[in-house]
Amino acid sequence: MDNRLEQYRQSIDNIDAALVFMLAERFKITQAVGRLKAEIDLPPADPQREERQIERLRQLAKDAHLDPEFSEKFLRFVIDEVIRHHQQIRQD
Repeated sequence: MDNRLEQYRQSIDNIDAALVFMLAERFKITQAVGRLKAEIDLPPADPQREERQIERLRQLAKDAHLDPEFSEKFLRFVIDEVIRHHQQIRQD
């Protein structure tokens, strides 16, 4: 097999690992946000912040030459998961 392919794959593996650790760190912080929201009686979702974040990420994606539609889908998936966690925290 071409050595370049193996090098590319190793780089992809490293990036995937970094993404997993970054997401884990992000969810640690959003869990803390969820506990705080429950403590001070704020709703699990904040639609205005979510829309600002999506617009911000879309612009970052454009700047990085990444498809903004893809970045929005990804962020919406993450936001939906965060809201689900916040709802669970409120029920506990």
